[in-house]
Amino acid sequence: MAPGCDTSNAFFQNLENNRSIRIVSYPDSASLNKDLLKGRLTGILDIQTGKDSAQKPTYSIRVHSTTASGNTIRGFMQMLDYTKLKFEQKMAGDNPGAVTIQQPEIATVRQYRQIDFILPGQLGFSILFSTLFGIAFTFFNLREQLVLKRFYASPVNRMNILLGIGVSRLFFQLLSVVVLVSFGTFFLHFTLQHGLLTLIEIMVMTIVMLFLLMGVGLIFSSLVKTDTSIPLLINLFGFPQMMLSGTFFPIDVFPKWLQEICRILPLTQYNDAVRKISFEGLHITDCFKQLGILGIWMVITYVIAARVLKWE
Repeated sequence: MAPGCDTSNAFFQNLENNRSIRIVSYPDSASLNKDLLKGRLTGILDIQTGKDSAQKPTYSIRVHSTTASGNTIRGFMQMLDYTKLKFEQKMAGDNPGAVTIQQPEIATVRQYRQIDFILPGQLGFSILFSTLFGIAFTFFNLREQLVLKRFYASPVNRMNILLGIGVSRLFFQLLSVVVLVSFGTFFLHFTLQHGLLTLIEIMVMTIVMLFLLMGVGLIFSSLVKTDTSIPLLINLFGFPQMMLSGTFFPIDVFPKWLQEICRILPLTQYNDAVRKISFEGLHITDCFKQLGILGIWMVITYVIAARVLKWE
C-alpha cells in the first residue's frame, strides 16, 4: 500500500479478504523499491476516498508497478476488477460507479531474470561444499600420512604451510567461479552491472568466503578420528545453510523468527553480497554489513581452529 493510502474504507476491507492477494508491509521505502525493481512485488496500491455530489463515498484506485512484474500485474488488475464488481454488487446499486480503477502506471526498469537470483546461490553452494570437502580431506590425509608432522618439524613457517595448501585450493575454486559466471553471462544473460569490474569484485568476495571455509575445513579435519566422519560434519554445517541462506529461494518465505537466524549465516552474507554487486551495481565497499558478519565468523572460526588444529 502506498504511503497515505486510505486503509480504513470498505473497499480495502474487501480487498484484504481476497485470498488471492497478499498485502505486504515494509519497514522503509528502500526495501519496498528493491523488491519492486526485482519483480518480487506486483505493485504499490493507492486508494483514495471522496464523496460525489450526492455525498456518497467514492474510491479512486491507482496502481504503480514496473516492467519487472510483467508476469503478475495483469492477473492482479483482473483480480482488482473482480473485487470492484463484487463490491458494487454488494452495494446493491446504491452507488454505481463508486469505484474507479485507473490504468496502472508501469515504469520501465532493467529486467530481473531468474538467473540473477539463482547463479549467486549456485556459486555459494559450489564453493561451500567443494572447499569444505577439499580442505578437510586434504589436511586429514596429510596428517594421517605424517606429512604435516614433517612439515611441522621443518624450519618452514607453519602459517606458510597452511597458506600454501589453502591458496592452491583457492585457485581452483576461483577458476570454477569464473567458469560459472562466464557461462551464466554469455548463455543465460546473467547481469554483470559493471562488466569486468563486477566480476573482479565477485572474485574478491569469493576469496573472503573461501578463507572462512578453509578455517572450517581445518576444524573438521582436526576433530575427526576417521575420514568417514568428515562428510557427516560437513553436511551438518552445510545443509542448513544450503536450505536457509537464500540459495534456491528467498528467505522471506520463512517465519520471521527463522529469518533472523538466516540473516546471520555466512552463506547468506555471501549470496546477498554477490547479488548486490552483480545486479544492483553496488561495489564491494557498499557491502559493509556482509563483510562485517563474515569477518566475525572468520575470527571465531580461526580462534577455534588454532585451538584444535593437530599436526600429528
